[in-house]
Amino acid sequence: MNKLNFEHIYQTYQDQIYRLCLGYFAGNSDLAKDTCQEVFIKVWQYLDRFKGDAKVSTWIYRIAVNTCINVLRKSKITHKTLSLKEDFLAEEETLNTEDQLQAMYNCIAQLRPKDRSVILLVLEQKPYEEISLIMGISENNLRVRIHRIKDKLSKCVTS
Repeated sequence: MNKLNFEHIYQTYQDQIYRLCLGYFAGNSDLAKDTCQEVFIKVWQYLDRFKGDAKVSTWIYRIAVNTCINVLRKSKITHKTLSLKEDFLAEEETLNTEDQLQAMYNCIAQLRPKDRSVILLVLEQKPYEEISLIMGISENNLRVRIHRIKDKLSKCVTS
């Protein structure tokens, strides 16, 4: 694939990769933007090495997942998680959509990096086949993981 396709690739995947990064960093938009930019720099650098064995989206998501995990490792980011129980008790009214999203991001941030990758790809509505390729696991293993992750998130949000 040549670098002339980069603009099309960027336009197609930028929003999706940004949302993936946003999920990794518990809604920290500045860090998500920086990491998203780093992902596309890597895509540009290695575009001529893309062999076409997998879909372009699978290749880009693999770069994004690895980059997000590396950023987490390098900076040893600790996510300040809200005490969801206190938040729910303090507000008897129902949370608006933005608050619900932030609560979910906080719960996702508590997951292990690989589990976080899986659930963020599920939220992006990627097919299980593609997620299993990106993560390097079987589809059956993926299904079990997703079930366990959903259980953890349900407990986190309702606790």
